[in-house]
Amino acid sequence: MSMLELDAEALYGDLLASVKMVFKPGMRLMGITSGGVWLAQRLQQDLGLTEPIGVISSAMHRDDYASRGMAAAAQTQIPFDVTGSHILLLDDVLFTGRTIRAVINELFDFGRPASIKLAVLVDRGGRELPIAADMCAARIHLAANQSLSLARDESGRFSFNVKVR
Repeated sequence: MSMLELDAEALYGDLLASVKMVFKPGMRLMGITSGGVWLAQRLQQDLGLTEPIGVISSAMHRDDYASRGMAAAAQTQIPFDVTGSHILLLDDVLFTGRTIRAVINELFDFGRPASIKLAVLVDRGGRELPIAADMCAARIHLAANQSLSLARDESGRFSFNVKVR
């Protein structure tokens, strides 16, 4: 799939359909700041869930923490007991796998979940760690100097931002 074909709203619809097939009662949604949180919030609404979602940050466990620092908005908030929970972890773009590794380390600081499934909107390849998504709406290839992130407008509609580094 090329960048010209990336319709974030259509991909969200595909992800929602995949999540509906695997979502079980009692499963908890947890979004990685910030795009994953937006996905979790929208899934919570579209699945008709009343349980609060979790917000998780990779900031404290990143292997590049010294160069990136801590963002004020990137605070982990988990309003449920992690131990024994079945968690659906959401992120917008899967790239190297380092964010997922950091988030799982953060999650285990709060307890030991029964299971973790990973759902992403886009897998852009380029893995540096052996991490794969259980659900993915699209797989694309970007140049190494490009980054892709989810954006959300005031009405809650999704789009993508592509930047060249």
